[in-house]
Amino acid sequence: MALAGRIVHALSVTTQGESVSARSTAADPSADALSSGRPPRARAPETTPAGALAAALVELRDTVRAVRFALPLPSAERAGTVAKGMVGQLDDYLLPRLDRLDAPLLVVVGGSTGAGKSTLVNSLVRTPVSPAGVLRPTTRAPVLVCHPADMTWFSQANLLPTLMRTSGPSSDPRSLQVVSAPALSPGLAFLDAPDIDSVVDANRQLAGQLLAAADLWLFVTTAARYADAVPWGMLRTARNRGTAVALVLDRVPGGGAADEIAPHLKSMLQEHDLGGVPLFVLAESRLDSQGLLTEAQVGPLHDWFTRLARDADARAAVVRQTVAGAIDALTVDVVVLSAAADDQLSAARVLQEAVRGAYRAATESVEKGIHDGALLRGEVLARWQELVGTGDIMRALQARVGKVRDRLVAAITGRPAPGARFQEAIGTGLAVLLKGAATDAAENAATAWRAHPAGAALLDAAPGLGDPSDDLDERIGRLIRDWQRSVLELVRTEAADKRVIARASAYAVNATGLLVMVSVFAATAFIPTGAEIAVAGGTTVAAQKVLEAIFGDQAVRSLAERARRDLVERVTALFEEESGRFRSALEGAGIDEDVAARLRGASTTVHNARLAADLDGTS
Repeated sequence: MALAGRIVHALSVTTQGESVSARSTAADPSADALSSGRPPRARAPETTPAGALAAALVELRDTVRAVRFALPLPSAERAGTVAKGMVGQLDDYLLPRLDRLDAPLLVVVGGSTGAGKSTLVNSLVRTPVSPAGVLRPTTRAPVLVCHPADMTWFSQANLLPTLMRTSGPSSDPRSLQVVSAPALSPGLAFLDAPDIDSVVDANRQLAGQLLAAADLWLFVTTAARYADAVPWGMLRTARNRGTAVALVLDRVPGGGAADEIAPHLKSMLQEHDLGGVPLFVLAESRLDSQGLLTEAQVGPLHDWFTRLARDADARAAVVRQTVAGAIDALTVDVVVLSAAADDQLSAARVLQEAVRGAYRAATESVEKGIHDGALLRGEVLARWQELVGTGDIMRALQARVGKVRDRLVAAITGRPAPGARFQEAIGTGLAVLLKGAATDAAENAATAWRAHPAGAALLDAAPGLGDPSDDLDERIGRLIRDWQRSVLELVRTEAADKRVIARASAYAVNATGLLVMVSVFAATAFIPTGAEIAVAGGTTVAAQKVLEAIFGDQAVRSLAERARRDLVERVTALFEEESGRFRSALEGAGIDEDVAARLRGASTTVHNARLAADLDGTS
C-alpha cells in the first residue's frame, strides 16, 4: 500500500503541476500543547490502550536487549544488527513518541552526499543554521532546527535520548545541535542528517539512526543521482517501516530536463510501491549571498510544511501512520530474531549430537573389545598361560595353600605372583583400550565441530578440547582398580551365600575373581578356548569345573555378566565426564533455550496492544 494513500485530502499544494495530499485521522485536542507553552502530559497509565501499548513495547525492548546470539552463525550477525536497530528505534522514537503523540512533528532531512540537504534546510527556515559546503562529509554532528516554542521538547532529549544536546556547532557525531528559527512554524522541526552514503562509517550509522526516529522523512536527491542504489535501499526501509515520506528532486537542469527526469523518477517510485509519495522538483539555480535558495524556489515545499504544521489533524495522521508502521515492522524484526534464536538451538543440538555420537562410538568400541576377547591376547595371554600352565590357578583355588604359596614365592623371588601379574596385564590392556577409545572420541568430536562454524569458534576459544583430558590416564587407572576390586567383592558377596564355600574356600576369592575377570573378556565361553590357549586347556577346564562346583554353572555366568555390566557402566561414566568438556564449552557460550518463545510472546502482546490502541483510527 502506498504511504501517501493513508492520508486524506486535508492538505493540498501543487509542485511542478502535481497535486500533493496528506491524510488525517481524528484530531487530538491537545496537539498544539507544546507550541502553546502548556506543560507536557503525564505518561498514559497502563490501564489505557496507549499505556498498555507502551508497556508492551517496553517488555519487548527489554526482551530484545537481553538477547545474545552466542554462536557465530550466518543468521546471528544479521540478527544482532536487527536487535540493535529495534532497541534503538524503541528508545529513540517509539517510546518517547507514544508518551506524546501530540508533540511537534520531526522531519528528518536525509539523502546522498552533495544532494543539498543543508542548503534546503537553511532555505526553508530562511537562515544558515546548518553548515553547507563543498568539502565532504559536510555534516558531522546533526542539526535540529525548530520554532522557539518547541525548544523545550527537543532540548530535553525526549526523542533520540542518547544524543547529547548542544546549542552550538559540534564535531562530535554523538551530539545534536538544537537551534531555533522564528521563521519556522510551531509544531514542526527539521533535522539535517549526515549523508546516507558517507565515506565515514559513523556518519552512515548515525544517518540510519536519525531516519528511524523521523515522524516524516524528507528525502533529497539530485537529477544526477536519483537512480543510485543506496538511496533506494533507504527508501525501501522507510516504506517497510511505514514511515511517512516526502521527496525532493534537487538541482534539475533547465532546458526541459525536468520533463524527462520527473516522469522517470515517478515510474521508479511506482515500481517500489512509493507512488503516492509527495514529490517536489527544484531547478538548479544560483544561491543568494547567504547560500540560500530563493523563497520562490522553495515556496511550494515551504507552504506544504506550513500547512502541515498548522493542521493538528494532518500532523496527527503523519505521526500515527509512522508509529503504527514502525510497530508493525517490529513484528517482522521479531521473526528474524526468533529464527536466529532457533538457529542457535539447532546448531547447539547438532554440536551436542556430534559429541554424543563420538563418545557413543567410543563406548561401543570398548564394549566390542570387551566381548570379542581381543584383550585376551599378547601380554594378557602370556600371563594367563603362565598362570594356568604352572597349575597356580588350581592351587590358588585351593584356598589357604594357594595363598601361602603365593606369599612365599613373592618373598623369595621378589616378583609378584602369577595371579598378580595376570591381573596387572588385564589392567594394562584395558587401559590401552580405554585410552585409545577416548582419544578417538575427542578427535572425532573436534573434527565434527571444526566442520561447523559455531563449533569451530568454540574450539578456538578452548584450545586442547580435541585432546583427551590431562588426567585421563590417572582416571583410567583408578577406574580399573576400582572395577577389579568390585569383581572380588562380587565373588565375596556371592560366596557369602554359600555355606560350603564359607567353610572350605574362604581364601579362594582372589583366584575366583581372576577367572571371573577372564570371563568378562570372552565372547562365547566362560574361559577362552582355542589354539591360542590350548596348552593350558586341561587346567582351565578343571578350574572351570571347580568354580561350577562352588557356585553352580548359572551363578558363574551371572557373576561374569554382572562384572561386565559394571565395567561398561564405569566406562560410560568415564566417557560422559570426557564429553562433558565439550558440553561445558557449549553451555559456557550462554545459549538461551527459551528466548525465541519469549520474543514471540512479547511480539504477540505488542500486536494485541497495538490493535487495542487503534492507531489507524479505524474504530
